[in-house]
Amino acid sequence: MLRDEIITVFGGSGFVGRHVVRALSKAGYRVRVATRRPHLAQDLRVTGVVGQVQLVQANVRVPSSVERAVEGASGVVNLVGVLSESGRQTFSRLHAQGAKTISEAAASAGITAMVHISAIGADVASASRYARSKAEGEAFVKAALPSATILRPSIIFGNGDGFFNRFASMAQFLPALPLFGGGKSRFQPVYAGDVAQAVLTALTSEAARGETYELGGPGVYTFEELMRFTLDAIDRRRFLVPLPFMLANSIAFLSEMAAILPFVQPALTRDQLIQLRQDNVVSDGAKTLADLGIDGETIEAIVPDYLVPYRRHGQFHERVV
Repeated sequence: MLRDEIITVFGGSGFVGRHVVRALSKAGYRVRVATRRPHLAQDLRVTGVVGQVQLVQANVRVPSSVERAVEGASGVVNLVGVLSESGRQTFSRLHAQGAKTISEAAASAGITAMVHISAIGADVASASRYARSKAEGEAFVKAALPSATILRPSIIFGNGDGFFNRFASMAQFLPALPLFGGGKSRFQPVYAGDVAQAVLTALTSEAARGETYELGGPGVYTFEELMRFTLDAIDRRRFLVPLPFMLANSIAFLSEMAAILPFVQPALTRDQLIQLRQDNVVSDGAKTLADLGIDGETIEAIVPDYLVPYRRHGQFHERVV
């Protein structure tokens, strides 16, 4: 049975957004997906029963569209984010100013239940523009809506992710994969489905109001370990080549220059390299998935299944031992 409450999800057509819309629909909420291009997200309508998922046009850079999107809603989820900048889609405009616009619109509408997705490593003093913008966005949200819940995930994995899929794709064509800075940085990958469940729990839990949670999965891995895991999952043998950050920085610069061309996304940016210099794991003493009552899925249980297309013969591949 459908609930009366409407939850507006900004960024609901993205990778994590689709998991969140599915979780909210399964819980019986009416979901309003606010996206810049509704015509490209029509498949979300079948996530729930007829009429349960509504698509509306909204741009976080246009306050009036955001205000319309939250009208009549009982909760708001902000998932808007990019990993690299392009044109007017900058970190500052989306992560900081966009978060400010959404939280202020929610507060004006009398909404108290809001979940804002940030990132582990968000820090106003960071050398990374991405990390600074995430921290600025958190501050804007807290100022406008103190009851909002902040979720800071590590790298997020799941079918369609931009991490394991990217390196598995590279391994199809390249003889080697890079280990930035020697591959020693540590990560704590978290499953997109668990992030979605965390969003649902945070929306419905009074105990989560105004709290900040850092979301990481059960395992901590170095970048090198993640590359070896990826290669093992697709059963391909490739060299792993340590790449000093200084050299990687030059490659990233060239990648950014190539991205000036229309429809070209940078394979690597200098800002991403700054982030790769730091561990991306849950902080000591932070509230975690466990505090939300969630047992995280492991990469071993999820990733190999959706990396099947990268094996030499896909699902018909016979593993070589």
